[in-house]
Amino acid sequence: MTLVFRGVRHAYGANQVLKGVDLTVAPGEIVCLLGASGCGKTTLLRLAAGLEPLQEGRIELGGQVIAEPGREVPPERRGVGFVFQDYALFPHLTVAENVAFGLRFAARGERAARVADALERVGLTSHRDAFPHMLSGGQQQRVALARALAPLPSVLLLDEAFASLDTRLREQVRDDTLHVLQTAGIATLLVTHDSEEAMFMADRIALMREGRILQLGTPEALYFSPADRYVATFLGEVNRLPARVREGRAETALGSLPAKGLAEATAAEVLVRPEGLCLGSLEGEVAEVEACRLLGASTMVHLALPDGQGGVLHLHARLQAGRRLARGDRVTVGLDPERAFVFPLEAS
Repeated sequence: MTLVFRGVRHAYGANQVLKGVDLTVAPGEIVCLLGASGCGKTTLLRLAAGLEPLQEGRIELGGQVIAEPGREVPPERRGVGFVFQDYALFPHLTVAENVAFGLRFAARGERAARVADALERVGLTSHRDAFPHMLSGGQQQRVALARALAPLPSVLLLDEAFASLDTRLREQVRDDTLHVLQTAGIATLLVTHDSEEAMFMADRIALMREGRILQLGTPEALYFSPADRYVATFLGEVNRLPARVREGRAETALGSLPAKGLAEATAAEVLVRPEGLCLGSLEGEVAEVEACRLLGASTMVHLALPDGQGGVLHLHARLQAGRRLARGDRVTVGLDPERAFVFPLEAS
């Protein structure tokens, strides 16, 4: 079923947390609410689950209204599964009993079949009789996911579901969860503050700031075509190059880029992804290597580039792993226009 938010607003006292959110999550689609703490993403999730009464707007599921001011479908009747950040497992119940908790009103035979199917989906059939304290963090997360999937929900909501896992385990559990969600084929809304997690998990990302969605689109759209400076910086590291608009182009110490919509002589700023700096470019400017560090799948190079005004720009370039440069080496640096974005200079 399709989950729809229409004009959703919500406040805690004088603090307006959501300021008119419109969002649609289609069946089988994974949409990620991405943003810093306090931007309203978890509140939107709680409103969808029925854990908060809706103050303004409307929420629909499968074409039916499940929440509007003064009328709320109870959480247990919404057909919504919820995976909490702390997993909220019952320590005195086994894995199978935890998964069965949301199936109290199902017939015994159906309940057993649903539990078995949910555990098989998450690869925990052999742990059905274990207790939560006997499991790793990743296994506990999968139990919580199985419990949410067992009632066959129309929508699945995940609130920072991987935040408590260490980095290496988080990558594995995210990968496993993505396969489960894609197989389940239900509308999924996932909350995170981690841009890499959002790009890995989501079909579309809704980047939020101060109660509003700044940009909604595929991970590629937000990464390569950010709507504004905030989106560009939230989706990944950038280098900042001061620029001035002349004849429709933003001129920087590394060359010029089209500056559509900016007036002549406007002070601007060009944001460049580290992988958008091309070392060894035939048309580049000469920079000095300050450091070169292998980061596993890539190499990060720290550069010092004269800014043309007597100062120095300190830049980061990301290269394929294996290339080695020494401190003091001099290299030419150019720009990849697909990974460079021009914005008017912010007022200080």
